[in-house]
Amino acid sequence: MEAVISFFRILFKYRTKLVDQIMFYLSMICALAVVVHIGYITDKEVAEISERIVIGAFYLLFVIEGLRTVAGILTQRKVNVAHISGLVLIGYFVVIGLSRLSADAYFSKAEWIYLGIAIVFFSELSRNSLFFDNFYFNPTILFVISFIALILLGTLLLMLPRTTLVAPLSFVDALFMATSAVCITGLTVTDISTNFSVFGQAVIMILVQLGGLGIMTFTGFFGYFFSGGFSYKNQLMFGEILGENKLNSVISTLLTVIFITLFFEMIGGVFIFLSLEAAHFDSVADRAFFAAFHAISSFCNSGFSILQDGIQHEAYRFNYAFQLCVAGIFVLGGLGFGTVYNFYTFLKQKAKWIVYEFILRRRYVHHPRSFTFNTRFILLCNAVVIILATGSYFLLEQRHTLTKDSSIFGEWVTSFFMANSSRSAGFNSVDMGFLASPTLIMVVTLMWIGASPGSTGGGVKVTTVALAILNIFALARGKESIEIFRRRIAAESVNKAFAIILLSVITITFSFVLLNFADPDKQMKDLLFETVSAYTTCGLSLGVTPSLSSTGKMIIACTMFVGRVGTLTLLVAFIKNTRNKSYIYPTEKILF
Repeated sequence: MEAVISFFRILFKYRTKLVDQIMFYLSMICALAVVVHIGYITDKEVAEISERIVIGAFYLLFVIEGLRTVAGILTQRKVNVAHISGLVLIGYFVVIGLSRLSADAYFSKAEWIYLGIAIVFFSELSRNSLFFDNFYFNPTILFVISFIALILLGTLLLMLPRTTLVAPLSFVDALFMATSAVCITGLTVTDISTNFSVFGQAVIMILVQLGGLGIMTFTGFFGYFFSGGFSYKNQLMFGEILGENKLNSVISTLLTVIFITLFFEMIGGVFIFLSLEAAHFDSVADRAFFAAFHAISSFCNSGFSILQDGIQHEAYRFNYAFQLCVAGIFVLGGLGFGTVYNFYTFLKQKAKWIVYEFILRRRYVHHPRSFTFNTRFILLCNAVVIILATGSYFLLEQRHTLTKDSSIFGEWVTSFFMANSSRSAGFNSVDMGFLASPTLIMVVTLMWIGASPGSTGGGVKVTTVALAILNIFALARGKESIEIFRRRIAAESVNKAFAIILLSVITITFSFVLLNFADPDKQMKDLLFETVSAYTTCGLSLGVTPSLSSTGKMIIACTMFVGRVGTLTLLVAFIKNTRNKSYIYPTEKILF
């Protein structure tokens, strides 16, 4: 017995990497077994055998995780972050294992076993992702590679036989759907409400969640907890990916992004759940899944819906409470994580002031600025766009799509929903084919403008367009720089704004020309709308997506990927940086 204890002590003290590698490959095999069982096996007898294998794999992972966590605590004689996450996993396994002793228990369902195996695999994958710094990848290239890998994985999952109910997806269609989900666009070549099984819809939902925040953000989050911390190289890498300049703020920024996302998705899911009519669902579980799917899809601005015909479905077209919940979520998601977090700090500060003034009877020292310059600028830009877009839609559609609304309140809700959804979310509560021509031009413009920087929304970003407009006024007034809120905008920001605008026009034009060659039978208006929607990751369509040729679908898929990652990001990733020179050339002015 002592020899066995000594062996485990040496193994977990000096061979931790070996143990982690064994656990990673074992969890990957178990996860593949779950995928095959859920998505591939259709024979009933074979499914029963595979289910027993999956259950056995669940308990095997439970035993190994328990041994690793307990041995790690005994060996190091302390409990660190990785041990706490291991104990949480053990607690999950214990709850599920005890629940399965009773067939009527809620947690005895097989879905909880699948979830447990998925959590273990994702935690082990996150541990290994922290070793990417050993390969000396440019963080920007790693960011691009992570999206490509997630798209390919999603393609394989969507091609499984049990993903669809009617017709299985071809490789091109599966790749298109996976790209649309990961790039949070929402364009579809098939109706996911009727052709996709619950498993297929769950795959889309997970791809949207991972794509909305970036797979590296999620793996970094879980890797921090399951590995016990970040190395110096890890912090440099994730600082580059998150755009965080301060090295000591990388971990807090990463945790903040995840916390904000999950918190508002949970709150939004609860409000959506309460706004739904129970009579439209077979069970509470179906209603909860519907709410969770639309909460994630809304906050990530993806535009996917498991409703036939989307939000314009007859049972939801006039459910204004539901539309306001969805709109509120995607507006928050489109504001950006930094802005939403700034709101959180502002409310936290006000709560402290109330506690100090009225409960503790002590003086509270206020901070000089509750909102940062970027937050105020983003809020101003969004307020202008929201007011102008909503009012314009209300006026332009009085004799068209708004005629079905029976009240002024309903007309304003529909106007607010469609105007803001056009910027990036991609939901439509009206038939896009009945929009007036001026409204279509406005929708294309809103799609191109997009949401805020640092958000899940697409487009060139509202601040980019605002800087370009402010620069025009500054030049007209003879000023050399842009001034707003008693601050001077850096020339670097202005140059970047014009670069983003020019690259977006070039990319959209190039994709539009290629699409006309691939599908010459389609109207140019429909193809242009489709191209802009794909590049800006909006997801609205005039109905031509399913009828595109295979070449056309691949062009749109590439456009979605470039729009999500960013043309400027791709150029930075693949163009070698030049060294700074110790000399400066004489300045010359160009004639205009």
